[in-house]
Amino acid sequence: MKNLKYLYISLGILAFTACNDPEDVDLNPAEMAEDLPVLTGGSADFSNYVSLGNSLTAGFTDGALFQASQTLSLPNLLSQKFSIAGGGSFTQPLTNDNFGGLALAGTRIQSPRLVFGGAGPVPLESIIGDVTVTTDIALNNPTGPFNNLGVPGAKSFHLLAPGYGNIANVQLGLANPYFVRMTGATPDISVLQMAVSQAPSFFSLWIGNNDVLGYATTGGDGTNPITPVSGAPGQGFDGSYGALIATLTTGGAQGVVANIPNVTDVPHFTTVPYNPIPLDAVTAAAVNNAYAAYNGGLQAAFAALAGTGLFTQEEVDARTIVFAAAENNAVVIEDETLTDLGAINPAFEGLPQIRQATEDDLFVLPASSFIGTEAIPGNPLTVNGVAIPLADKWVLIPSEQEEIAVATAAFNEIIAATASQAGLALVDANTLLNQLANGGITSGDFTLTSNLVTGGAFSLDGIHPTARGYALLANEFMKSIDATYDSNFEASGNLLNVGDYPTNYSPALQ
Repeated sequence: MKNLKYLYISLGILAFTACNDPEDVDLNPAEMAEDLPVLTGGSADFSNYVSLGNSLTAGFTDGALFQASQTLSLPNLLSQKFSIAGGGSFTQPLTNDNFGGLALAGTRIQSPRLVFGGAGPVPLESIIGDVTVTTDIALNNPTGPFNNLGVPGAKSFHLLAPGYGNIANVQLGLANPYFVRMTGATPDISVLQMAVSQAPSFFSLWIGNNDVLGYATTGGDGTNPITPVSGAPGQGFDGSYGALIATLTTGGAQGVVANIPNVTDVPHFTTVPYNPIPLDAVTAAAVNNAYAAYNGGLQAAFAALAGTGLFTQEEVDARTIVFAAAENNAVVIEDETLTDLGAINPAFEGLPQIRQATEDDLFVLPASSFIGTEAIPGNPLTVNGVAIPLADKWVLIPSEQEEIAVATAAFNEIIAATASQAGLALVDANTLLNQLANGGITSGDFTLTSNLVTGGAFSLDGIHPTARGYALLANEFMKSIDATYDSNFEASGNLLNVGDYPTNYSPALQ
């Protein structure tokens, strides 16, 4: 039962090329010699560029932050183009190695990066052996000021929070270790304060993803709730976002912001199928026998509640557990939206709120290594996802997906309205991700999609872009800046060639 088809497509012949082969192109020398205009920033002043955001700004990829990924971060790619149009230097809080991960006084608190293991993502150490994480937030933090203020894990209100970079607050869960690396002698300074203290002439802000993503990656189990849409600065999204933009633009700074993609479209939620369980006839019969009492209880409850409308035949059918001799049995999950029969009639107290999954359910990527394991090693009657239903944290049921969609739409309305009022450029990252998830985006000779491993746009954690994905995003940022500030990154031929950027990093990169 551990040989489950959800693991990943074997990629021996593809091996991370993650793109289409370049087509043969008959180049016309006259066209190649065509003069392009000189790059100009238009009305934009890039002389002092500061970026704020979360992991998407920091350069996070493959589940970690490391030197190579930071070098190819979205804002660093932008800064290289800005420098041609009058931009200044751009400093990042570089980590100490290419392993990734963080330590606190010698104790590891964040794991190294993921790598490709031949069939899917695996931990780096499973390939090269144990490593020592050398980026230690208590021992060797870099010296600022930093132009890249992307803080992995940050939500909108975190950018306003004093003490968010104070090492004394880390073990209390009130500080972010990545921001600790930036605060230096001012441990209680906020991300926003650190940004405005540099008097930026131009800024980028991409924040809000984690305000819904944290809820999604925990399966909507309530441990990481969605940020309230409305509330004061530091509490609700509208108040926090409004305060960020108002403060950043007080001195006349220009900027570009991005909205929030529908996080449930990323491969972290679309890779693991709902029906990955292969069973032979003998095993299917044994499992069905184990669920016979439960199925019988459903029928008894339906008979007892007949005529009340509290328990319908449709729900009985949805909750009935049946396995077959097949390769594609659906897993069993908990679903808190199902009728609590015990609350209606104590006689049915023992009937759990469970059902088999459908194609409308989404599973988090880590479920791929959990489904099919045995809760009690050596006991085949304790297989997770079969005999033992998957807990809420492993799956997003439709009602939870709807909560995410509603919040995302509300956040994006706030972002668009605030950006418009402030005269800022706006990147529609939501539409971009939708295109990646539905047919892909062609850039130059390459087509990127949202498929894990093979798509080229998303890294091995299924959430963060590859370097090629960040290059694609950088182009969208420049196009939006062109439209708002009359710069000409696109017309002058200064957009990035996404094919120049990798889709994976070797395990040997240290």
